[in-house]
Amino acid sequence: MFKRFRRIRMNGIIRDMVQETRVDIDDLIYPIFVREGEKFRKEIASMPGLFQMSIDEALKECEELLKLGINKILLFGIPEVKDSIGSDALNSDGIIAKALTAIKKSFGQNIVAITDLCFCEYTDHGHCGILNLEQASVNNDATLEITAKQALIHAHAGADIIAPSGMMDGAVKTIREALDGDGFVDLPIMSYSTKFASAYYGPFRDAAESAPSFGDRKTYQMNPANRREAIAESLEDEAQGADILMVKPALAYLDIVREIRDNTKLPICVYNVSGEYSMLKTAAQAGVIDYDKVLLETMISFKRAGADIIITYHAKEVAKLLKDKNL
Repeated sequence: MFKRFRRIRMNGIIRDMVQETRVDIDDLIYPIFVREGEKFRKEIASMPGLFQMSIDEALKECEELLKLGINKILLFGIPEVKDSIGSDALNSDGIIAKALTAIKKSFGQNIVAITDLCFCEYTDHGHCGILNLEQASVNNDATLEITAKQALIHAHAGADIIAPSGMMDGAVKTIREALDGDGFVDLPIMSYSTKFASAYYGPFRDAAESAPSFGDRKTYQMNPANRREAIAESLEDEAQGADILMVKPALAYLDIVREIRDNTKLPICVYNVSGEYSMLKTAAQAGVIDYDKVLLETMISFKRAGADIIITYHAKEVAKLLKDKNL
């Protein structure tokens, strides 16, 4: 006698009934890139269908997202002027603060606004903090000081979740203490807790205009070869007070997602990054894949690996497919 696994595959309704993993619109977070100006909407060449946009256009984007059932966004700011310490990020009238204020004024609690907290978009050198010129890298502890200031600016402007992405040691503890000390004890932190020094980020650096002017980020982002260290990074951020953990990128690191899932009770987010997005778009343009099916299969893989939340540039497309009940 052998097991007949096909018995529960022969009927479509039964297949749906026993499906173990599902993607839901509530799982999705959509990134938005805002910059100064009005009526500005520029497509990102390496990310077809994605745009840099001014705040007024971002408000229109939020309206479209809500119609699709997407109510969570991740905000990135592109300032008019960049300098060595990312001063715009430390300005209560900077691009992110203004965008947050406008979004919360227009949509209130109907949109959860998550803010990427880093300096690479704001510095003229493209690195994620204050440089240590002797080491040609980022000064960890000096960057923590301005990270706390940035977090408070986001909090006062109305951020619903703070998402530190710079991979500075001690960032979560520093932000948690700053928020609590200023009365924001209930403001969650979604840490980019395991973020790899990945080649999959290329198109994002076009979108955020944040490519390093020299060197790379390997002294603070993680070695893609290190599994045990990856788990330790996330568990350390949990110990420091993170409320949600994240693995970035997603697709090449599903084993890491699963191992972190097996070692924590916290919610886990994956960031389906720009290179992953652009690869699918390019394959679709070349006619070598069934785009919709591959897209949904990719989303399922994130959830099956153990993720609860998915940041993805595909969010609008996925929402439309889910509404059409194609998954």
